[in-house]
Amino acid sequence: MTIIKKLWLGIVVLIILTPLGLILPHYFHTQDAWGEWDPDQLKNMIGYIPQGIARLADIWKAPLPDYNFKGGGNMDMPHQCMAYVISAIIGIALISGLVFFLGKVWSRNND
Repeated sequence: MTIIKKLWLGIVVLIILTPLGLILPHYFHTQDAWGEWDPDQLKNMIGYIPQGIARLADIWKAPLPDYNFKGGGNMDMPHQCMAYVISAIIGIALISGLVFFLGKVWSRNND
């Protein structure tokens, strides 16, 4: 098996495992993953919102907030897991396409 096939196989395995970040906290009744807090959660945890976070929190709006699709805020677990997998596929496709395009441009410039 070539290194490229092994790489893609590894990526497929990671895509399949993506919902574990949703399933395990739900199963073990834990909080969100470390570092994935919004300003309100931070305020509850530490008692205030750091100035930098308060100032920059609204600059970026994720295209798929919480890895869900529009109107999917109250989805059941199987649908949330599917949204996680689809989000992973979309993200990997976008990044792979960008890397492929940049590789073509770079190789054309170095010929």
